[in-house]
Amino acid sequence: MWRGRLAPQAIIWGGIFVALVMVSLCATVLYQGRLDAMDRARETSRNLALIAERDIERNFELYALSLQAVVDGMRDPDVLALPPRQRRQMLFDRAATAKYLGSMLVLDASGNIVIDSGSDIPRKGNFADRKYFIIQRDNPNVGLYISDPYASRLRGGSPSIALTRRLSHPDGSFAGVVLIAVNLEYFHNLFAGLSLGSHGAVSLIGQDGIMVMRQPYDVRTIGRDISKASTFQHFRSAPEGSFSDTASIDGVRRLYLFRNFPDLPLIIMVAEAEQDIYAAWRQRAMTIGSLMVAFGLGFVALSFLLGAQLRRRIRAESELELLARTDGLTGLNNRRTLGEILDQEWRRARRSRSMFSLLFVDIDRFKAYNDTYGHQAGDDALAAVARCIGDNIRRPVDSAARYGGEEFVVVLPDTPPAGAAQIAEQIREAISELAIEHAGSEYGRVTASIGTASWTPEQDGDVTAVIKAADEALYNAKATGRNKVSPFSPA
Repeated sequence: MWRGRLAPQAIIWGGIFVALVMVSLCATVLYQGRLDAMDRARETSRNLALIAERDIERNFELYALSLQAVVDGMRDPDVLALPPRQRRQMLFDRAATAKYLGSMLVLDASGNIVIDSGSDIPRKGNFADRKYFIIQRDNPNVGLYISDPYASRLRGGSPSIALTRRLSHPDGSFAGVVLIAVNLEYFHNLFAGLSLGSHGAVSLIGQDGIMVMRQPYDVRTIGRDISKASTFQHFRSAPEGSFSDTASIDGVRRLYLFRNFPDLPLIIMVAEAEQDIYAAWRQRAMTIGSLMVAFGLGFVALSFLLGAQLRRRIRAESELELLARTDGLTGLNNRRTLGEILDQEWRRARRSRSMFSLLFVDIDRFKAYNDTYGHQAGDDALAAVARCIGDNIRRPVDSAARYGGEEFVVVLPDTPPAGAAQIAEQIREAISELAIEHAGSEYGRVTASIGTASWTPEQDGDVTAVIKAADEALYNAKATGRNKVSPFSPA
């Protein structure tokens, strides 16, 4: 019984387990794919940051050399004695014609232009209020200084940054500033060539937190102070690294990769949006995940179908087994099953030295009943009598069987003769109280005669002797008037 119930459940739970394992493996592979996508994005961002960093370092190195050449030239009296055109060519060489360079100027100690790379006659302008001028004036050891973005006064407000060096008199006092103005268009074009998806960003930031350039470009972000942003705190925490955060500028969550320039006060930041990083992975995960979930659900459904089919088969086999062991008309055990029960209970009684009783029940004048009322009524009467017998044996160990025709046998383990007689009397009364009309009976209704026999541990013999004794007691009941219970009495 337990095996019959567990087999379908095992198939169902096994199917669920296999489906869960498949889905778990798929989820593990997809999760690893997500990590791989992040690693690829981090490596791509690092390569792009290196490309941009090296380009900027190379150009700034050239600008720094040009500045130093002007500083050295301003210390040479022979150079200063040259006519303006030759002096300008000597000081600035051809650096002033480089792409993205704005102006190369020499400012005196008051901030006025004294030498201009763009003209033999210097343009009019005073820059004593600029931060780069003030820092060089007040700090003799600044060296190369890179300014924050500003709007050029000489070029119609063009956004620029300045690279400056201090000019000093022989006694070390402040003599002025040499500067090179670099158009921010250089950084704009450099960053525009880096492919980072539709939501990616590249930024060049001063180590003081001032935004020099950002792609996608927005003029309002140039010169913005982000020193208080959480992202900038990461930038200053290590020479280079990566992390995920939400940008304070546009609210997009990105994977940030940053590098602090080793020789310049600048930070390059490459940030790829997570939605772009995972776009291809997400589409693949949705396709594979949906197929795997559908396959898993189908597998589970198939397991349920197989389990249900097996359950139906087990139920059918149980029903067939039950039919093979029971009488189809009365629902009681058949004679074959009776033999198994008798053998089992007899062995147990002999082993435990317990009492064992049998009842032999026979419907009185049943042939006459069939002849008078027909076989269908006879079958109905047999079924009714069987129910009476079943209703009056209450213990699980007691059993009843149709012995043949209108005869029934009741097996009563651990029951003494008095108990067997009492149960027999209850069955007889119940059959009589059915009040089934029987014109051929001397009682006018269907009745039954019952013979009882018992075996005690003191007796010898086998179960056939008990059956024979119960049969003889039944014969005695019929011979002495029917509709009565007759215990076996040895001659």
